[in-house]
Amino acid sequence: MSGHRVPVSEMEEEEVENAVPSSPKRSQGTDLRAGLLKQNRQFLDFFWDIAKPEQAVRLAATENLVQYLKSSEKADELKYTLKRLVEGLAATRETARPGFSLALAQVLQFFEEVPLITVLELIKEKHNLQKVKKKLFRNAAFGNFFGVLALFQSGRLTKEPNALVWSVQLLQSLAEHREYLKDLPRKTLVDILSELPEATFEELLLGVLQADLSSALSTPEQLHLLLVGIQKFPGVLKPKRLKKLLGSSAIVTMENVPKLVELLKMAAKSVKKEQSLPAMGLDLLRVSLKEGAFQLFWREVVENGLLKDQSGPCSYMCFRLLGSALPLLSLDQLPVLLKGSVMQHYGEHVVIAQLPDRFKFAPEMEGYVDSFLEGCADPEQQLAVLLGFTTLTNEGYPVVPSQWKVVRHLRPVALQRYIDWLKTMFLTPDMDCLLDFSTRRQKQNQDGAQTPERHVFRLRKWIIPRLTGILENSHVVKGEGQVMDIARFIFFHAFFEAKKVTCSIPETEAVLTAPLDEATRALMGYSFFSLLHHLNCLPVLGETPQDAALREKRVLGLTADGCLWIHHMVRYADFLLTNGKYVQAVTPFTKEQRSAWNRMLTSVEDLQKRAEQTHSVETSAFQHLLLLVGIHLFKTPEEGVDLLTDLQDCIEKALNKKRKRKSKAADDEPEWVEVVVEILLSLFAQPSRLLRQVSKSVFSRICPHMTKRGLQLILDVLDPEDAEDEESAVVVTEEKDRRKGQPSEDTIEEEEGMESDEDSSDGEADGEGLSDNEENEDVDETFRKQLIQVLQEGNALGGEDSDEEADDEAMMSLDENLSALFADQKKRIQAKKDEKEKIRKEKILRRDFKTKVLDLVEVFLTKQPENPLVFTIIEPLLSVIEQSMSSDATQQEQDFLQKTASIFKNELCKAKRYCRNAAGLKEELHAMLERSVRRACKQSDSAVALYCFSASLYLFRVLKGNTTDGNEATEDEQKSCQGTALESGQVWSTGILDLPRVTHVYQEALTGFMTHRNSALTAAMFTDLFNRFPIMYKQLVDIIVRSITNGARQHQQGQACVLLQKAVQTPDLKLSMTAAEWEQLIRESTSQIVQSLKAVNEFKVKVDQEKVTHCLALLSVLIKKVNLQKLDVDLTIVPPVLQALSQQEGFGKSIRLDDLYWNVMKLLGYVRPKKAKKVKAQVENTPASVNKLKKKKGFLPETKKRKKRKEAAAEVNEQENKADGGKQPSEGAQPAVTKKKKKNRKRKAGRGGGGNAVEQSPAPKKPKAQPEKKIQETVTNIPGKTKKKKKKAAMQLE
Repeated sequence: MSGHRVPVSEMEEEEVENAVPSSPKRSQGTDLRAGLLKQNRQFLDFFWDIAKPEQAVRLAATENLVQYLKSSEKADELKYTLKRLVEGLAATRETARPGFSLALAQVLQFFEEVPLITVLELIKEKHNLQKVKKKLFRNAAFGNFFGVLALFQSGRLTKEPNALVWSVQLLQSLAEHREYLKDLPRKTLVDILSELPEATFEELLLGVLQADLSSALSTPEQLHLLLVGIQKFPGVLKPKRLKKLLGSSAIVTMENVPKLVELLKMAAKSVKKEQSLPAMGLDLLRVSLKEGAFQLFWREVVENGLLKDQSGPCSYMCFRLLGSALPLLSLDQLPVLLKGSVMQHYGEHVVIAQLPDRFKFAPEMEGYVDSFLEGCADPEQQLAVLLGFTTLTNEGYPVVPSQWKVVRHLRPVALQRYIDWLKTMFLTPDMDCLLDFSTRRQKQNQDGAQTPERHVFRLRKWIIPRLTGILENSHVVKGEGQVMDIARFIFFHAFFEAKKVTCSIPETEAVLTAPLDEATRALMGYSFFSLLHHLNCLPVLGETPQDAALREKRVLGLTADGCLWIHHMVRYADFLLTNGKYVQAVTPFTKEQRSAWNRMLTSVEDLQKRAEQTHSVETSAFQHLLLLVGIHLFKTPEEGVDLLTDLQDCIEKALNKKRKRKSKAADDEPEWVEVVVEILLSLFAQPSRLLRQVSKSVFSRICPHMTKRGLQLILDVLDPEDAEDEESAVVVTEEKDRRKGQPSEDTIEEEEGMESDEDSSDGEADGEGLSDNEENEDVDETFRKQLIQVLQEGNALGGEDSDEEADDEAMMSLDENLSALFADQKKRIQAKKDEKEKIRKEKILRRDFKTKVLDLVEVFLTKQPENPLVFTIIEPLLSVIEQSMSSDATQQEQDFLQKTASIFKNELCKAKRYCRNAAGLKEELHAMLERSVRRACKQSDSAVALYCFSASLYLFRVLKGNTTDGNEATEDEQKSCQGTALESGQVWSTGILDLPRVTHVYQEALTGFMTHRNSALTAAMFTDLFNRFPIMYKQLVDIIVRSITNGARQHQQGQACVLLQKAVQTPDLKLSMTAAEWEQLIRESTSQIVQSLKAVNEFKVKVDQEKVTHCLALLSVLIKKVNLQKLDVDLTIVPPVLQALSQQEGFGKSIRLDDLYWNVMKLLGYVRPKKAKKVKAQVENTPASVNKLKKKKGFLPETKKRKKRKEAAAEVNEQENKADGGKQPSEGAQPAVTKKKKKNRKRKAGRGGGGNAVEQSPAPKKPKAQPEKKIQETVTNIPGKTKKKKKKAAMQLE
């Protein structure tokens, strides 16, 4: 039998002991049943597994038990199974009861020959509530309940009338014990009724349940039982019968309203922890609909009764009734819910619950609405519910979020009507159709600002993102017509206004009842350009096979006809501009701006024709950029004109670059690509994600034409030492645009002032503290002199005439002068504060701008890794990393640094491709490599030094991979060089690499790392150098060997050993050297290690151990090389040094160091001695000590007496010392044994174990007879526990 068994009850434990006896003597008294069970232990395992807490184990055991019983066909086993399962129903562990109940249900389901009435009698016999002890009453109650539940789950309860009646009566009696079972019996009774046919209910249970049905208005459970009966058996519980039972022919009547309200309150509070709707409440709602009394139920019971309680559970129950009633109501009944006080109360809850640490019901209500819209097929009902929640407003602002995701389930007809309603409400707001409310705090803070115009503004502010949210929701099924309709609507009302109505422009047909203010138009403008970004990423819409094919190709930003969405919007804008008779721009274009617009359209048409002919991606990118800059004329017309002019000139030069290369231009005239870079940088400064995205796309197309000056324009932005005048100008412009063009959508709580008091108080406190500090700092001599002068003029300072009182006019004049002086000083302080704040914001914006410009660097490195201009990026990025690491890092600066470092490491140093034609840059690259290495040596931070060193490795790879003729050396050439260039030390071709020059700079770096105490370089950097370029092993190995003894500190000496071990184990080093050189290297390395180990005098600090560890690891490798290759190296000098080293104090503290020591000694022919074991001596002393300390049974041993404890311990120690031959134990060993003995004493004392000194010593493992004897002797010293101790000891020995 596998697993640890926990008996379910005392009876089960007795049954197991009788059925499976542990000794032959007990088995003699067992009966036949126990004998049968003893033959099959697997049968008993089923019951143990059924009681386990793991559900999977219980289910598997139940299934296996049923299969076993079906295959065995033994009556005694089936009878025993029923008995064991019925006993388990009242198990103490809660997880065991459902397991036994389910098993009993399965057994009864498969063995129909077992009468249910027999099982009920067995349950009554085993768990009789009248005879059970009070202590076990709760378990017995659960046993009865789970027994009836098992009968019901078997599916046979409806087939046996007697068992059905008996079960129902048992559940009725169990319902009285609510303190134990709560409402479980009533719920089970309801489940039984829901499975009964109507005839069975009328014939058998109607009389049994007569009392419960008559008192249905007494408790929620009894009312639920009646409601289920009314819905399930309408032919039995007719109005006439209800009249006899309740005194009224219906449930929902005016007379029953008070009782129903109380029952609903009780039900709401009973499910407070579950946070769910009671089933009784939903059934009562359904019965009210069936009786035609829904309005009475909702108005009187819910709104005027339950909602008036003002408690959380009652309010949430009203909300859940509202959400659950949506699928049950008709279109005419929905307004009763959506325009009532429950809906208004829900809106107040949503607004108030936005404060922290508040329970939020909005997600649950969203789930109700979402499931209703998903399952509703009627567009009218969908629209009614959606409009009902949309019109629930707080001072004009809807409480549902503008990005409400439930719209994804709308039918196309409902979606279009919803969009039309939103547009109509925007143009002609009907505030009377809104269910508007104000919170208590809003009512207290109401002033003149609470005007209808403000409510209209708040409503429009919500409608705009609601419209764009429909388009941005990818789950909403929409067509191109709807997308274009919303985009045109937002664009028109953001930048135009109607003069006359015309059918060619549908937006002019609607008349604004409330004029649009500047803030609303600014919000619409911002929403439009945000919508443009979404349209640029929008997949192709439509259901045709062509549209599906374009979606599979991930074509974005195009309509079904292949035209850009932004191109459609530009055409619409041009159509509005040309129809000045009907519409006019809010800010009309000047002649220059209109000319730039027309020229932009012409250029776009030319580019489109060229793109159709050449299919050039570059042309499409320029076209997209032109359209985007052109439509931004409506937002920033002054800047747009200059950008369009420069961009068009650059595009013309770019497209005609082949023809213009023949004619020499002026030297000071910038290339077209440089002008484009300047334009893109200015676009990156704009607060538009779409502009940055398109600019990156254009930049990736012009990267092949990039010049050094154009790339330098980007790097100048990142230069940390450059003057910030020009950058600040760009950034300040960005700040202005952001303030004008990005009005953020205020949250409801900000509008209502929920947290305004706290924020304002905190702001005032901060402002006061700051002003005090500023005043203390800014009280300069000028202000002091002015103050003294004013006081002297007013005769306020002490002097000869100080005793004379000043008249009123002099005092008034003095007060005026002082107030004017302090007012000027306050203005000066505030001006300084404003200047500091401006500088701080500009710094933040400048850093943000630099972070955006890094995207261009990343694009260039990704698209053009083989361009020689990549080399000009290395040092500027290193400067950025170095400067950012040294400055005080805010979170923004940390993000900037991480992004820069990521680009430098991943896109540059780890790039798989690099420049192949760098032969002309040989001298420049060598100089840059030298600067990078020396820059790494000068750093104080190892993290920065790592990036500098990585840059040198990248340049090393470029120089090594290029050849004089500009072609990269192939692998065959490298392999051929490997065999012919051994004398020169080159494993393969070095390309254009000047090896002596590079070797010199790395030798300086390695020497500095080994000889300087605080070097920023690390051994990992040189390990990376050797791994990537093994050719450097031979060049630097001499310095490494000398550093084993000449290193500045133990750390450097140990790292030299690590590097040399790596070098010796690399085959490339041996291939690059002659046999004599290799043998000399091994000999010199061994000698250096011996000298280094001789210098070790002590092991006080960790670095000493680390150094010796590295030395021994290297020495082990060298000895293996000598023995394997049979080199002529004298190793006789090694053992004396190692033996002297092992005698040093603290040598044996490190296990690893000791193992390495003996590994080396083993290679030299020495054998590691085995440690002597002390267990044998203890075993020999055990009998003597037992006989000596053994006392008579029932008396306290002498060793347990306080006076004799120390004497007994001393005697035991003397005996151990004699057994060890008089040898003293080593240091550190004795305390460990003492602690172990103490632990064993405590452990045995906790178990109630022995009381003499023999038990305190560790027991030997090999001899078995002696410990058994020892245990028996030990047990004899404990009166009254002999049998149990002997039994446990025997089990342990087995």
